[in-house]
Amino acid sequence: MHVQKSAPILLHRILLFGLFFILLYLSFSVLKYFIVPVVWAIIIAYMTWPIYRWILKKCGEQRTNLSATLMLLLIILVIGVPFVFAIFILQNEGQQLFNAVQQQLFSGHLNLPAFITGLPIIGHDIQRILDELNSDPHALRQNIMLWLQSHVNYGRLVLGEISRNLVKLFFALFSLFFFYRDGITLLNQFKHALEKVVGPRIHHYLKTISQTTRAVVYGIGLTAIAQAILAGLSYFIAGVPNPMFLTIITFVLALIPFGTPISYIAVSLWLFSQGQIFAAIGVLTWGVCIVSTSDNVIRPLVISGATQVPFLLIMFGVLGGIASFGLIGLFIGPVVLAILLAIWREWIHEQQLENSTSTSE
Repeated sequence: MHVQKSAPILLHRILLFGLFFILLYLSFSVLKYFIVPVVWAIIIAYMTWPIYRWILKKCGEQRTNLSATLMLLLIILVIGVPFVFAIFILQNEGQQLFNAVQQQLFSGHLNLPAFITGLPIIGHDIQRILDELNSDPHALRQNIMLWLQSHVNYGRLVLGEISRNLVKLFFALFSLFFFYRDGITLLNQFKHALEKVVGPRIHHYLKTISQTTRAVVYGIGLTAIAQAILAGLSYFIAGVPNPMFLTIITFVLALIPFGTPISYIAVSLWLFSQGQIFAAIGVLTWGVCIVSTSDNVIRPLVISGATQVPFLLIMFGVLGGIASFGLIGLFIGPVVLAILLAIWREWIHEQQLENSTSTSE
């Protein structure tokens, strides 16, 4: 009799779980195109939440729509104005830099310092390539034009990708408003659901995850900004053409592990090729001694001792995140690995406490 009653209950649970996973799959199919904008909105809302709380306090706790609107306008102003300025700089100075490089390539007077062309193994090949370029600049122009014509479809793909990213930006900002307005409610529901699965310890885990996430994101962003400013300062002092353009490029590269040296080494090589030896040595020395080492000063200030994340984990997180998720992976990758590390450390700490308690008893 008991078996007969338990069979329908088991069948009911199986059907319920089956229906749940079907709905979960269908929901993912519907929302998968909006995952990236929503994740961007979550990251921005999370990082700027203290500012939103301050605005909400000034406007009144009940005026969530007004507070969310003001915060969204502030985000658009803070992100949009520098973004438009960067596009203007990239377009203006980028065109000038392209013309300067083109003129130098087709001048027939390309040269590099003797210590580069005299390098063992590769120095001879570098000199041979330079001689070939200088002997027939017009052939180089023709080869470049042929290459551009054969890759014209890539340009269309880039334009299409830019259009898609603009649409994603709109949905990210649209979602951001609701995360500000309803963030507390959503977070409480999320905590309640996790508490049912994990138990009351989830609140301690979430606190650790929150500290780690904010530290990692701030660490990556602030380090990139600081390194770009320091490198840009050397570009201005050295008199490099289009320094603002190069500073923006340095910032983008600084977000990637070992990306910053690419920028200042390239600038140093260009200065060497122009015969500006002292300026080239100055940029290279400043880059190695100040720009690259600033990471060791900034990260400890941003990331406290309790949330220290190994550089190797950050590097794998950034590179793997970009490969898996695109630009958003720049933050998702290291954050996911940092959260995993934080949970691992908390679990180990709990085990040690339990062992010490049982030993003392």
